[in-house]
Amino acid sequence: MTFVESTITFPYRRSLGPVIGQFMSGLTEQRIVGIRSGARVIVPPLEWDPETGHELAHDFVDVGPAGTVTAWCWVESPTSQHPLDRPFAFALISLDGADTSLAHAVDAGTIDRMATGMRVAPRWRADRTGHITDIEAFVPGEQPVLPTNDGGPATEPVEMMDYRASITYRTPVTTNQIRAEQASDAGRFLGLRCPECGRLYTGGRNFCPIDAAEMHEADEIDLTQVGTVTNYTIITPVQYPGQTETEPFARVNVLLDDVDVVVQYQALIECPNDQIRIGMRVAAVWASEAERGGDNLTVDGNLIGWMPNGEPDVSDPDLVNRII
Repeated sequence: MTFVESTITFPYRRSLGPVIGQFMSGLTEQRIVGIRSGARVIVPPLEWDPETGHELAHDFVDVGPAGTVTAWCWVESPTSQHPLDRPFAFALISLDGADTSLAHAVDAGTIDRMATGMRVAPRWRADRTGHITDIEAFVPGEQPVLPTNDGGPATEPVEMMDYRASITYRTPVTTNQIRAEQASDAGRFLGLRCPECGRLYTGGRNFCPIDAAEMHEADEIDLTQVGTVTNYTIITPVQYPGQTETEPFARVNVLLDDVDVVVQYQALIECPNDQIRIGMRVAAVWASEAERGGDNLTVDGNLIGWMPNGEPDVSDPDLVNRII
């Protein structure tokens, strides 16, 4: 089985505010800060009391740094998303002087050294940026582990935090999909006709979604490269990290000639947005040998897009209903 690995990353920046900012600033100074709520101390500090919903006065207090494990689970095989690259425990730690628990990693070495009620203390990083990972992990014992070469606290209060959320997918690729992509790379549209109902599909799918009949290489046919615009959308780009478009652009659905197939969300080129219309006749435009592999290509292999071919428009009121 062939797999394609894809990673999606969402970078963003958040304002911490005066409460979480105080907590993160404290971490750069090797301090763990809580907030008073009546007779209780909440760690990490919150802006509102979780029981009453009342806004809390900014009455901060240092807690710990040592504490007691109240609950834990063991991670035998860490991944790249975990805080440590060796087996460790995720634990709830009741820090001395706090009435709530802090969730963090405990680097105990082996599962046999972990126990509810054990005492732990933080192991601090040398370079601290105002993030919960300024505590690399908690370790068994009463005394915190200080870095040999301490980078020192932040020179300014920590007010912002950058974060890059990412997830990686491994998607199986079927032999039908591989052949469809190879055809697109060669400048062809490959279709698959269901052997049961006769419906025609693009994209190299394995089964007919209507009757679940399996489709094979013997069911493939080459599709036409001329069609009619059935629907279109003018998109005004919103600027965000990674956005490359700066001007409004169009995406169209194209009903291919002689077959009951609509290819969706296609790029339209060499046509001003105000001249796009339902019924417009278009033809596929493929990259030349010199252009292949360039930045102007779409997800459909070497297909650059669709361009008006000069033929008379199709006048059919049912075209707008052809979305798929």
